[in-house]
Amino acid sequence: MQDVWHLMQQQSWFFLLTVGLVSLCIGSFLNVVIYRLPKMMEAEWRKECKIILGNKESEQPQSGPAFNLVTPRSTCPSCHTQIKAQHNIPVVSWLLLKGRCAYCSKAISVRYPLIEMLTAISSLWVAWHFDATLQALLYIVLTWALITLIFIDIDKMLLPDQITLPLLWLALLAAAMGLTIAPVDAIIGAAAGYMSLWSVYWLFKLLTGKEGMGFGDFKLLAIFGALLGWQSIITIVLLSSLVGAIIGSIQLTVQGKDKATPIPFGPYLAIAGWLTLFYGTALKDWYLNFLGV
Repeated sequence: MQDVWHLMQQQSWFFLLTVGLVSLCIGSFLNVVIYRLPKMMEAEWRKECKIILGNKESEQPQSGPAFNLVTPRSTCPSCHTQIKAQHNIPVVSWLLLKGRCAYCSKAISVRYPLIEMLTAISSLWVAWHFDATLQALLYIVLTWALITLIFIDIDKMLLPDQITLPLLWLALLAAAMGLTIAPVDAIIGAAAGYMSLWSVYWLFKLLTGKEGMGFGDFKLLAIFGALLGWQSIITIVLLSSLVGAIIGSIQLTVQGKDKATPIPFGPYLAIAGWLTLFYGTALKDWYLNFLGV
């Protein structure tokens, strides 16, 4: 294993090739996580609600096939035929099948290969920017998690603790290992990230009686604070707010929805934080110039 890692460090093309191929496969798995994790959480919530309401049957072991990130195997959403391995090659299978099921010929959403390609391209960008280092591996894992969070939030207005909390601990551990910033700065950054949005949340709720964002947004910003320090918080919040306001307004206008319709903030926060990993100073300068400061 050490020999392979040494080769990656010596030969950048080998590192990039490995990251690209692995990330394509990971992207295929992320499609599964994006679809199944919310359903698993909803099933668990229903079970807990039944227990709270005194339904003793919910305390008994549930019969039937298991449903998790591994079981059952993926099937066609239309005909429910189990997908064979040769029909599940990232991007390639979708192209060869011309975007249709091999059994019922129903269209398969283009979102699946797009997520696989997005995962590979964004991971390659990290690998190219940080070279074959442990920091690059850290940010590649972060990238995979952010893609998952973005699409779950788009679908369900939800940023699962099952992803955000391990990421937060990983960010703090990375600081303790000397991969990012000083541990004290990471702790302060995590606290600043969480408390800044937490304060905005409660201020907005006290003034309007409404919830302006979810608790998952606090944890997501805490992750970036732990990775980049408290100094990055303002840049990330301002950039995500600007992009969110522009894209959100366009989206609501195109869809003909009321401006009071809630939109997920997590995707904009995730994208802004990810870009800040690479271009924090440049983004800050651009934003100040945009405001004419």
